[in-house]
Amino acid sequence: MTYLFDPPPAVAIPVAGESGRFPVRRIYCVGRNYAEHAREMGHDPTREPPFFFMKPADALVLGGGDFPYPPGTQDVHHEIELVAALGSGGRDIPAERALDHVVAYAVGLDMTRRDLQGEAKKMGRPWDTGKGFDQSAPCSDLVPASRIGHPSAGRIWLDVNGTTRQSADIADLIWSVPEMIAYLSRLFELKAGDLIMTGTPAGVGPVARGDLLEGGVDGIATVRTRVV
Repeated sequence: MTYLFDPPPAVAIPVAGESGRFPVRRIYCVGRNYAEHAREMGHDPTREPPFFFMKPADALVLGGGDFPYPPGTQDVHHEIELVAALGSGGRDIPAERALDHVVAYAVGLDMTRRDLQGEAKKMGRPWDTGKGFDQSAPCSDLVPASRIGHPSAGRIWLDVNGTTRQSADIADLIWSVPEMIAYLSRLFELKAGDLIMTGTPAGVGPVARGDLLEGGVDGIATVRTRVV
């Protein structure tokens, strides 16, 4: 096949302890999936149906790389999240079989231009400018589920310059990983290479140039990036 120009390189995440990499297809993100975070954002954390937005695969920042403070904003926030990686997919996946499709886990940051997101909310517009901008998704290496199982509990945390900003437990997810996969698969055909960012706990807040962000989920992985 001949292209008009060279295609962009594939985005692929290193897998801890393995030589192969995980090629990324799509990044699905779920909103307001911890009750306390829903409250801090001014919403009722009742168990309403989950909602999703997306980030482009090339928004990933890997290997502890820097996070460039993005243009067009004065209010960038951190959001620490557990990430599930799918090795297979399908449609209408039952929740009781959903974890069969998860091959690995990671920890990521859903960096957010909060002021642009807020404007979009007020005007009933999509969140793309607030969520899907360049390098908006720093992420750790993947850890195979064959090594750690499918964790349903464990501390999730984020420190900024050594001070804890976010601390909770993934057991507090409103919608569990299997439930999210089942729900998503009724809306999209999920496929190998899809990532699901599972939501952030309370404590989100602004970052500034020079800040060092370090976070993780105990027993899974840690992610580190500096704002430049």
